[in-house]
Amino acid sequence: MTTIPARLAQTTRISGSLAESHARARSLYRNYFRSAPELCALYALDVPPSVVRAKLRQKFEAHRHVRDIAVLDVMLFKAHIEYQETMNAWKQVPHIMRWFAEEEAAPTPQTFLEKFYAGRDEGRTPTGQGN
Repeated sequence: MTTIPARLAQTTRISGSLAESHARARSLYRNYFRSAPELCALYALDVPPSVVRAKLRQKFEAHRHVRDIAVLDVMLFKAHIEYQETMNAWKQVPHIMRWFAEEEAAPTPQTFLEKFYAGRDEGRTPTGQGN
């Protein structure tokens, strides 16, 4: 498959109002949402498109509280670059799977026994005696 660099390229835009930037964000979200099956096929991911869509929604929802138009414009610009790089296959599978890394990370042990079972002995002193 050959990629055409300008296939998804857009010029940088400055939003005139908060409503306009929200409309641009919804448009970008829809593009991501619609391309989830293609993304799974393109990168041969072993996650279904529904999981990719849920992760994309989570990423967009994390920035829902932003109200500054200039900040939103920069975030939209970066998100569109991410979309273009992803859909033009300029990434590798580990780049895509990094989106899911926080779900796969094991919780850090908190209590003494959890640390012991995990093989952590941070409380040991150089002489071999614990605190």
